[in-house]
Amino acid sequence: MTNQSRLSQIIEDKREKLIEVSNQIWQYAETGFEEFKSAELLCQTLAEEGFEVEQGVANIETAFIGSFGNGKPVIAFLGEFDALTGLSQNGGITQPNPQQIGGNGHGCGHNLLGTGSLAAAIALRDYMQENNITGTVRYYGCPGEEIGGGKTFMAREGIFNDVDIALSWHPGTTNNIMSVATLACYEVYFKFKGKSAHAAASPHLGRSALDAVELMNIGVNYLREHIIPEARVHYAITNTGGSSPNVVQAEAEVLYFVRAPRVSQTEDIYQRICDIARGAALMTGTEVDIDLASALSNVIPNTTLEQVMYENFIKLGTPSYTDAELQFAEAIRETLSEEEKKMDVQRNQKLAGKAIADVIDPFMSDAFMAGSTDVGDVSWIVPTAQCMTACEPLGTPLHTWQIVATGTTSLAHKGMLHAGKILAATALDVLQQPELIEQAKAELVDRRAGEVYTSPLPSDVKQYKIRS
Repeated sequence: MTNQSRLSQIIEDKREKLIEVSNQIWQYAETGFEEFKSAELLCQTLAEEGFEVEQGVANIETAFIGSFGNGKPVIAFLGEFDALTGLSQNGGITQPNPQQIGGNGHGCGHNLLGTGSLAAAIALRDYMQENNITGTVRYYGCPGEEIGGGKTFMAREGIFNDVDIALSWHPGTTNNIMSVATLACYEVYFKFKGKSAHAAASPHLGRSALDAVELMNIGVNYLREHIIPEARVHYAITNTGGSSPNVVQAEAEVLYFVRAPRVSQTEDIYQRICDIARGAALMTGTEVDIDLASALSNVIPNTTLEQVMYENFIKLGTPSYTDAELQFAEAIRETLSEEEKKMDVQRNQKLAGKAIADVIDPFMSDAFMAGSTDVGDVSWIVPTAQCMTACEPLGTPLHTWQIVATGTTSLAHKGMLHAGKILAATALDVLQQPELIEQAKAELVDRRAGEVYTSPLPSDVKQYKIRS
């Protein structure tokens, strides 16, 4: 029996237990830093599987580490389990139908992500025990990926410093190695404070915080012409100051995401936006409080580890699908726009005419994704590799009701368990070929090009602030 076969067998033997964990996290649908039930379930499962569990790491209540073994090397599997607001949806159906109006939902598949990484950790742990392999396997429970960046807070506290390699994955619509650089990102609240007054009788006595927000947004939109084209800036007005037009709004708040390929570039754009906010306050006679709530570094890919992961992906192949799964996928695809249906096919013509990806994309290193993830902070410290497995019908956009609906289906579960097999097989290769670790670490040093990891979070940001 090959290594891949034995690891796969371990995961298949625990299939029902793992699926139940994933479905329960899907049902909890807890948002970032409030994943109390989800974290407790994962910790309980780790303990049942023989891991030593440390909860509340990095001063975050829902962050934890499950460990097995001792000594070097230290292999880390990264797990996420947070949901998104406003995406409540019943599972296994092909039309929008929320469980709770305005409720949360796993629109990015993190119920699958956290459980797939758990499957890998359990499989590697069992294999190490069976074969008397030394080393340490850890499962890192990482809260708040969607907003807040739990891994950034964890990285700043040094809990990844003794890790040799880190592995993760993400549910998606295709099968590939995620050799992608991402954008660094700052999450910033700008809260303006003015003075209320009667908007008709005495407007001259008021100072509008909402005017300041609007002027700031206009200024930032003019700034777009003068920043690097790879950068992204977007915002949401989180407090308009009330719903009465005849009251000058005394308070207003806007949340910005500022993104660029490197932290240094993001910092530069952020400082310019801060100047615009101060200018808006000057123009309106208001005050502004600037609150950098979280920050994420860009991802540094690691081709050494990715090639090992790709070889294991090829050996393991892709799952097969039943007629019922294919019919469900076709029904979900009927809810997509024509443009959405074409997205994956444009990248890989072998997917034309299919509802589910059943091929592995060619390995392409150093691609670029105009998004952000707190995996970036880990990748600056530790050689890190990620893959994607098909858990959703082709073309399905993330952060949609369709993703939530698919998250409890056998289609999603197959992709989740398959990801666990790929991660476990990759980790075992590294355990058995320690020279790969040294090669991966040397590559990381080269890619950092003389820079060392510096947390983008200021020291006075103690923990992410949950805002209702």
